[in-house]
Amino acid sequence: MSIAPKSTPLVAPGHTRPVTHLSFSGLEDDGSYLLISSCKDGNPMLREWTGDWIGTFFGHKGAVWSTKLSLDSSRAASASADFTAKIWDTYSGQPLHSFPHNHIVRSVALSPTANRLLTGGQEKKVRIFDIGRPDADPDFLGDTGGLAHDATVKSVVWVGDHIGVTAGEDGHIKWWDLRTGTLAANITFPNPIQSMELSRQTQRLVVTSGNNVAFIPASPSPAPSHTLTLPYSPSSASIHPILQDRFVTGNLGDEWVRVHAMNGEEREVLKGHHGPVHCVEFSPDGEMYASGSEDGTIRLWQTTPGKSYGLWQGQNGG
Repeated sequence: MSIAPKSTPLVAPGHTRPVTHLSFSGLEDDGSYLLISSCKDGNPMLREWTGDWIGTFFGHKGAVWSTKLSLDSSRAASASADFTAKIWDTYSGQPLHSFPHNHIVRSVALSPTANRLLTGGQEKKVRIFDIGRPDADPDFLGDTGGLAHDATVKSVVWVGDHIGVTAGEDGHIKWWDLRTGTLAANITFPNPIQSMELSRQTQRLVVTSGNNVAFIPASPSPAPSHTLTLPYSPSSASIHPILQDRFVTGNLGDEWVRVHAMNGEEREVLKGHHGPVHCVEFSPDGEMYASGSEDGTIRLWQTTPGKSYGLWQGQNGG
């Protein structure tokens, strides 16, 4: 009788405060990728796919709530409680631009060519900045200079060339035509949106709200959404990018990472963090997922424990 190998996480230390957001790059030609983390210590970190530290971005003067990489990984964008969003050179670690806001910035998204930046936060406004003209005034989504949501904007994502999607604590998810700044579609949840991430490979938005996890087509479409109700309130969720047969969640109510089948059935409960889990994200090859916690650590978990992958030396020889 063989016993299935136990999932042993790799711990990525370095942050000194709670980890608020995790985001992977796309897959490089050689199979590698990058991971960027946001933290209340104000210093986003860049890591190799193995979890090894590459560098830290210094320059914010407050908590960083969101950081994302450009499609070619040459740039990073960050959203901070210091009332700014910044663009960074990922090779040098230097800030290239800083875009001022009037309140805390919660989320950022770069256009596919990394020439424009979408931001949202506690002002309830969503801005589009032209990175090539950093001194120009931004455009606003919605009414001129008006509000995009009736509460804090928790997440913004950029879909394709011309679609922006925004999620608010008002329970709304809104699709915008970024060429005109006008609203294209809108759906409502009964509870505030806790998280919304774009699963680029599956072209779905993964949304958590109340006790629900929803998997929604990224572009406005008649294709059905898939919504599950869990026995807890997930803080974050991520779908397997290849198999699409499972998703992982974090939870602010305990210190565990959970793996669920797409029908909601709980497959695994992974223990290791020493504080609530704020964020989870699958790697672009689906071989692992990362979790970030109140305890200040990032943990990397294998999708198939026992397999040789990265720094894990498997029991089954690969």
